[in-house]
Amino acid sequence: MGLFEQKLEGVPQFVSYFGPVMEVLRDLGGQARPKQVFEEIATRHEVPEDFLNQTNKNGQPKFNNRVAWARFYLVKAGYLYSPKRGVWALTEAGRSVEMTDDLAVDIFRQEHTALKADEDEEQAPEGEIVAEGVNYWFVGAAWGEGDQTPRFLSEGIWQNGYDEKFSHLVKEMRQGDRIAIKATYTRKHDVPFENRGRAVSAMRIKAIGTIIGNRADGKTVDVAWEEVDPPREWFFYTYRTTVARARFEDDDMARQLVAFTFDGEDQDLARFLAHPHWAERYAEDLELLTLIEEEEEADSEADVDAPLIEPYGVDDIIADGGFLSRSLLANMISRLETKKNLILQGAPGTGKTWLAKRLGRALIGRRSPKPEQLRSVQFHPSLSYEDFVRGYRPSSNGLAITDGVFLQVVEAARAQPDIAHVLIIEEINRGNPAQVFGEMLTLLENTKRSRADAIELAYRKQPGERVHVPDNLYIVGTMNVADRSLALVDLALRRRFAFVSLEPTLNDSWAAWCADRGLDRDMVDLIRDRMTVLNTEISDDRTLGPQFRVGHSYVTPTEPVENPRAWFRDVIETEIGPLLDEYWFDAPERSAEAMARLRDGL
Repeated sequence: MGLFEQKLEGVPQFVSYFGPVMEVLRDLGGQARPKQVFEEIATRHEVPEDFLNQTNKNGQPKFNNRVAWARFYLVKAGYLYSPKRGVWALTEAGRSVEMTDDLAVDIFRQEHTALKADEDEEQAPEGEIVAEGVNYWFVGAAWGEGDQTPRFLSEGIWQNGYDEKFSHLVKEMRQGDRIAIKATYTRKHDVPFENRGRAVSAMRIKAIGTIIGNRADGKTVDVAWEEVDPPREWFFYTYRTTVARARFEDDDMARQLVAFTFDGEDQDLARFLAHPHWAERYAEDLELLTLIEEEEEADSEADVDAPLIEPYGVDDIIADGGFLSRSLLANMISRLETKKNLILQGAPGTGKTWLAKRLGRALIGRRSPKPEQLRSVQFHPSLSYEDFVRGYRPSSNGLAITDGVFLQVVEAARAQPDIAHVLIIEEINRGNPAQVFGEMLTLLENTKRSRADAIELAYRKQPGERVHVPDNLYIVGTMNVADRSLALVDLALRRRFAFVSLEPTLNDSWAAWCADRGLDRDMVDLIRDRMTVLNTEISDDRTLGPQFRVGHSYVTPTEPVENPRAWFRDVIETEIGPLLDEYWFDAPERSAEAMARLRDGL
C-alpha cells in the first residue's frame, strides 16, 4: 500500500507521514528545504503523479499540505525546528527518536486541536521560527508595583508579570539564550540627531544577561545578569511589547540592535535616518497634516508595558454599533491574524467600511492607533501600480522613483516589527488588482512574508534591491457585490484573501441601538418589517438578487432622533428611493410601488 493510501486508525492520513519526513531529513544531513523533502518522499514512496497534481481549495498541492501538516506536529512535539525561514531541521531529540506508529498517534492526539477541518483543505500553519542556536530576547520589567529591574538583578531571574500573556514565548527561552531588560518610550528633545522636535521612539537597555535555566511555567527564567550602568539608549527600531525575540536571522535592523545591545557596538544613526520610513518622518518639508499628527505624540519616559492608551477589542466594536455576534467578530479577527488578508463583501449599506476600520483597531488593540499603523486607500479604475506600489513622479530634479502608499506601509511595518499595521483598501474590486498590486500580489500570501521570499520590483531604487511584506502587516479590503460595472475578482487575489459576507442586519442589537436614539418599539418594528419586505422583493427579482438588498446602515440613526417618522421618511426620499430608481431603471413603476409601501402611513 502506497504512502498516500496509508492511514493509522483514528487519526488523519498525514500522521503516516511523520516517519518518512524524519527519515528523509536524517538522510539529507539533518536539515533541508521543504521542496527537497517533498520531492524525496514522493520519489521514495512512489507517490502517483495524479495524486501529486491534486490541489485543494487554496490551490496548494494536497500532498505538500499533508507533508506540511506532518512537519507542524513534529515541531510541536520537539522533533523538528526551523533554524531559518525556508529550512526544516531535526532537533537533537528528532535525530535519535524512533518514530513508531504508536508514537505518531500520541503526538497527534496531544496537539489535535490545531487541526479543525479537512486535512487536505485546511492549510498547515507555518509556525514560529526560533533558531536552535542562541536567541536574543528583549523584555520589559515594569509591572505591579513599578520597575522590577533591581529585584530581577538581585534574585538572578526575569519574570513575566502577566498570567495569560506571553507565556508561550517565555517557554521558548532556552539555556544559553541572551536576554536584555529594556524600557520603551518616545522622546522629542535631547536626541543625538536632527529630529526637528518630532517624537522619536527610543529604547533604554538597562541590563543584559544569559539565561541559565527555564522553570517551564511560562513565567520565570533564571538569568546571569550584568547591569548596564549607565543605561544605553537606542532609537527608531524598538520593541514596545513586553516580550520580543529579535528576528536577527531575518532582519538586518534586528541584527544591528543585537550588536548594539550585546556586543557594545554604536548605533549607526545615519543608516536608520536613511531608511524610507524615518527619512520621511524627519524630513524638513514634512506635510502639515503629518506634523499635526506628530504633535499629538507627547514625550513619554514610561515603559510601554504600562502605556496610557485606550484599548480596543471585540466588545468595543459591539458597543460602537456592530450588530454582529461576539463569536463572529472574534472569528473575523482570528482569520485576519492567520490569513493576513481579509475582504468584507456585501450589498450597499451593510457597514463594510465601518467594520473594516474597527477590525483594524481591534487587531492593533488601540482605539486611536498611530497614523502609520492604520491607513486607508480607495481603489478606482484609473489607479495604477505606479500610484500604489512604486513609480516615477515629478520632483525638483525631474522624475524620481517614489514609493506609493503600499510600500510606505510596508516600510512602516518593518520599522516597528512588534506592533500590527493595517492597510484598509476600500472598493478593492473597482481597480484592476492584478495590475495595481503587480508582483506584490505574490508577496501578500501569508506563507511568503519573510526576507527569504523577497523579490525585485519593476522599479528599483538601487541595484539588487529586493522587497518583502512583513508578517505584521495586515490588509482589510471591502467589496461591493451589487455593482454591475465591476469585473469578477482575480482568482490569484481571491486565493490570498479570506472572504467574509456581510448581510443586512435588523436584529435585536440593531433594535436596541435604535431605541437608545429615540425610536419607540412600534417605529422600530415598522422599519424592520418594511425593510424586510423590500429586501425580499429585491432578492426574488431575477434581474437583481440577494446581493442588491438594502443594508441596515440606511436605517440606523447615528444621532438622537426627535421625530422618528419624519426621519424615516427623509431616508426613504433621499437615500433609499434614488437607489431603487437605479435598481429598476427600466421598470420605474416597481420603484414607485416599493416607495409607496415604505412611505405608507408616515
